[in-house]
Amino acid sequence: MSAPAVKVVGVSAYERPTKMRMPFRFGVTTATHARQAIVEARIRLADGREGSGYAAEALGAKWFDKNLALTDAQNHHQLRKSLEMATATYCAASPSTAFGLFADGYEHQMAICEKLGLNPLIASYGPALLDRAVLDALCRLEGVSFYAAMRANLAGIAPHRIAPELAGFDFGRFLCGLSPASAIDVRHTVGLVDPITRADQKERIGDGLPETLEEVISAYGNNYFKLKVGGDAEADIERLEKIAAVLDQRSEPYFVTLDGNEQYDDAESTAAFLEHARARPKLSRLFASTLYIEQPIRRSAAMARPVGALAAFAPVIIDESDGELSSFPRARELGYAGVSSKNCKGFYKSILNRARCAVWNNETPGRYFMSAEDLTTEPGLSVQQDLALVNLLGLTHVERNAHHFIDGFGGRPEAEARAHLAAHPDLYAERGGRVRMKIEDGRLAIGSLDCAGFASAVPPFLEAAEPMPKSGWEVLYDRGL
Repeated sequence: MSAPAVKVVGVSAYERPTKMRMPFRFGVTTATHARQAIVEARIRLADGREGSGYAAEALGAKWFDKNLALTDAQNHHQLRKSLEMATATYCAASPSTAFGLFADGYEHQMAICEKLGLNPLIASYGPALLDRAVLDALCRLEGVSFYAAMRANLAGIAPHRIAPELAGFDFGRFLCGLSPASAIDVRHTVGLVDPITRADQKERIGDGLPETLEEVISAYGNNYFKLKVGGDAEADIERLEKIAAVLDQRSEPYFVTLDGNEQYDDAESTAAFLEHARARPKLSRLFASTLYIEQPIRRSAAMARPVGALAAFAPVIIDESDGELSSFPRARELGYAGVSSKNCKGFYKSILNRARCAVWNNETPGRYFMSAEDLTTEPGLSVQQDLALVNLLGLTHVERNAHHFIDGFGGRPEAEARAHLAAHPDLYAERGGRVRMKIEDGRLAIGSLDCAGFASAVPPFLEAAEPMPKSGWEVLYDRGL
């Protein structure tokens, strides 16, 4: 199957709000509400066939840009502007492969967003949505799944100047060798204000879902956990000891990752915290079970100096510092061993980074890796596309948190939730009268994602969404915000 030329003939963008069932504290913010962007892209093939595809992603305030001088609404305007810029570029582009649309427009998107004061993570947001929607449309027109499309390289992924270190790389052979699984382990996020035991709660939510870490383990059987740390050494150690007291009750092995969310100034201060924490007897098993450390250093300093002092404790990965396609190679030179995959940063970026790992591990076997992290990917299209991507990449566990902080499909139409339950009965179940993700023995069954389209047999119910408002970022930027 050759990669067809694709022309983007139209893009429509929508939004919908979500109320979270419990607050989620990470980095510099505590989220109680969320918004999701939904994109519909219409494409035309050379034979005249036209079709639509879809993508959905959180409008994540205070992750892409953690400037506390900006409101959440202003963060949303930043992301809308990224999508507007990408839409203009993709719609103006001549017919190209799906990958070519991304690769040929990448430098322009980065440059135009930089002129608007938008950082590379924000600049990547718009193309990330459009690339998934375009591929979804292409898969639907050809009647193939995301996995089949990738194995056949339907997107036309090829060496390109945007990733010069992959010149001559055989993407066809690489993609054909990827082997998705039928299930994946869920790594549960423990936010900075999440209750660990019932004693931590002043009042209950009482919606039938687990509320404390103890209850999460009892209900879902998780074996993997992502623990947030906040940059206050003593408070972090005290909290980690409370978490360890729960996890250490397990007779079977458990695994954790530590997420700094940019709360430390440099590798040395982070290493000092880790040295202090690791010496605590109550944390011995937890640190022995730590797989890697995620982005502890603020992004303005994370790529300034080597991180050897940190890497002595555990492999270190970049997340927020992965703004540009050149970020992972630069991070590697400083001692970082891995990089996160997040659909909000672009699925082509993830595939290129996975290819880099393959090349580098030929030289140093097992040294470089990718992790699967979450940006509150809600049930339905958003979480399914992200699950399919990390599964394609061969990752065996993935951070998931929307099922914990949002009750099922949130405020979306019941008919949409029921449609997903019918189409993906391995991934969802009716519990307590609501359609919710089905985590059993700490795992999600995801075989049904191997369906025509990009991992979802159900298009989003757009009649229940609002048209995305025009971004006000240019006005805000001109005012010096």
